[in-house]
Amino acid sequence: MLTEDLIIRNPLQKIIGAGNAVPKGGFGAVLARAGVGKTAFIVQVAMNGLLQHTNVLHISLGEPVQKVALWYEEVFRNSTGQNAPAEMAKLWESILVHRFIMTFQKNDFTAPKLEERLADLTEQAIFLPQIILIDGLSFAPPQIELINQLKNLAEKLQLRFWFTIRTHRDETPGQNGLPVEMLPLADLFSVIIALDPRGQEVDVCLTKGGVTQPKPPTLRLDPSTMLVRQQ
Repeated sequence: MLTEDLIIRNPLQKIIGAGNAVPKGGFGAVLARAGVGKTAFIVQVAMNGLLQHTNVLHISLGEPVQKVALWYEEVFRNSTGQNAPAEMAKLWESILVHRFIMTFQKNDFTAPKLEERLADLTEQAIFLPQIILIDGLSFAPPQIELINQLKNLAEKLQLRFWFTIRTHRDETPGQNGLPVEMLPLADLFSVIIALDPRGQEVDVCLTKGGVTQPKPPTLRLDPSTMLVRQQ
């Protein structure tokens, strides 16, 4: 069956498993410079969960819903390849019921506002997320109060949070690849994945946590599709 095949072949299974590498109430992070592929990667984290019937709330700061939805369509199309159109359409419809996209303006995003909107979704039985992705949150300067509030929210609601974090070419990374100014927050993250561009390729480096293996696999982003591939 297409679903099982996609799950088995997904290289992300080897570093984040079914998504439980980040515990309930925990944080995961994807680090990269601008334009390297953070959004493409975080969408694949989401797809890894969606294929396993996990409800994923994708929060985009500054991008419209339609643009985020196009990322999912492109990742799905590239992942499924030349499979039968009818089977692909059926699978796509089954995925959509587990995904919800929410947008905020960057300067209008707060933990209390997120909690309020989550309450609206759940109390009306519209959507009950299990994983929340936050793409586009600025960590420079580090928003320690906001991140701690989001951590409290994650623990309160027993949700798994993933963030994209922008790094910069001229900065020296600190522990686990985090920007130096974010080191006070390092212990909040259970899993940290860095996207490291090397020429035309982008290495996927598991720098903290993840699925326990004797040796982490060598993963890269395919430059033509931006899909994660094992070398």
